[in-house]
Amino acid sequence: MPRFRSFAALLAPLLSLALAAPAMAQQPTQEFQAYEDALARGERHANVWQYGWAGVYASTLAVNVYQASESDSRDTRYDARVGAVKSALALAGTLMDRQPHPAARRQLSEGGGDIESARRLLHEVAAEERQRRSLEARLGSLLVNTTSGLLIGVGDGRGRDGAINFATGMLISELQIQTQPRQATVAINRFQPAQLSLGDLKLQGEYALMVAPNQVGVALRY
Repeated sequence: MPRFRSFAALLAPLLSLALAAPAMAQQPTQEFQAYEDALARGERHANVWQYGWAGVYASTLAVNVYQASESDSRDTRYDARVGAVKSALALAGTLMDRQPHPAARRQLSEGGGDIESARRLLHEVAAEERQRRSLEARLGSLLVNTTSGLLIGVGDGRGRDGAINFATGMLISELQIQTQPRQATVAINRFQPAQLSLGDLKLQGEYALMVAPNQVGVALRY
């Protein structure tokens, strides 16, 4: 009986490891699918974000151009000329500075399912997402809105209107920054540290809860 117990104690961890191995081997595939899904959602979000904000700035540009020539108020015409320049700059910036998610998704699709390349790609996209929300990303709008505020407040002698123009411009710029996609950041932050113990064998890794239509599971990477 003691020998049987010793054999059972030795067999249990090995059996657990054998049963766990197939499931763990499948985790990179689940992780890759999670990254693929994150970039697909990021691409859709990026397209909506880009064309949505481009539409906003194109509309304000058209309104400002009209008011700059047709308004009966001298102050309104002046403000509209300043606003037209701001809208044109914002429209050009939105159309030219594309989000990284569409290109990253294409790169992931062409990567042959390599999980290490997928992880590096997601971290690169997440780093760009953070950079697009950094202080440096706000410097351009700060310069444009400060200039427009000074043109109205100091150049045209209407301090209150200049301050309102500056504050409104910064608020809209901040809203544009905060509505950018961040799916890559969310995807890589889903994984939390984990330790799997099988007798004396300890495996260090990370886990994440995977939720998909009609399916809930846990992904491990080690």
